[in-house]
Amino acid sequence: MIGGIEAGGTKCVLAIGESPESIAATHTIPTGSPDETVAEALVWFAAQPSLTALGLATFGPVGLDRNRADYGHILITPKPGWSGFDFAGALADGLRVPVAVETDVNAAALAEARADGSVGSLAYMTVGTGIGVGLVIDGRCVHGAAHPEMGHYYPRRPAHDDGFAGVCPFHGDCLEGLASGPAILARWGATLSEFPEKSAAHEFVAHYLAQACHTLFATTSVEKVVLGGGVLQTPGLRERIAELATDFDAGYLPGGKRHQIIAPRLGQMSGITGALILAS
Repeated sequence: MIGGIEAGGTKCVLAIGESPESIAATHTIPTGSPDETVAEALVWFAAQPSLTALGLATFGPVGLDRNRADYGHILITPKPGWSGFDFAGALADGLRVPVAVETDVNAAALAEARADGSVGSLAYMTVGTGIGVGLVIDGRCVHGAAHPEMGHYYPRRPAHDDGFAGVCPFHGDCLEGLASGPAILARWGATLSEFPEKSAAHEFVAHYLAQACHTLFATTSVEKVVLGGGVLQTPGLRERIAELATDFDAGYLPGGKRHQIIAPRLGQMSGITGALILAS
């Protein structure tokens, strides 16, 4: 058996299986303090068949360079208590198995690319508690000095949208500060699904996320952008984002119709499937 953890800002999904395509059991726990979260995960895994390896697909920023001392550590994050925590090390010590680490969105992108089969380049964008983007080119997750953090780039603000400062504690009105779930709640006092489909809230959020999709197509030339996360459960939002991204491009990009904005093939299972791929 192999194990996987998809660690998000509010919850962690745990799973075991013989392969990423054969999941035997899953379990969800809240993301509390580091010690509480790891302890609860270890209790569940202890009640399952023994593991040979674990894949950790975690919220970030996280150290991904195996040659650095911070591999598997959560780096500077606004999530209280988690900055500097050796997440992979704590799990490896508790389970006594090797732990492979990746960002939650890179793992989800890896799973979606494998599920698609015909695509060589793909981005996975999750929009929920935060905004993260994972990138897979030629079947491999993209890393550099660290890992992509596109949720913290600055989109263009429309002239009529300058009254909201944004909620990101680091950057204010970066993409995450303007279009994440907490940003929507702070600005309008409700979730996006509570507003009519043609509302200003829908248009603003779709506008910012469409810019991000077009930027991905223009800078990385990925064939597909997969849009997931809680905010994308809003009816009509994904379709509106696709329309606006096409308008923004104005027929310029040579990839043309090969650039697609789609829903996750694996639904809510993209992240945890990616975690199991890491362990396999």
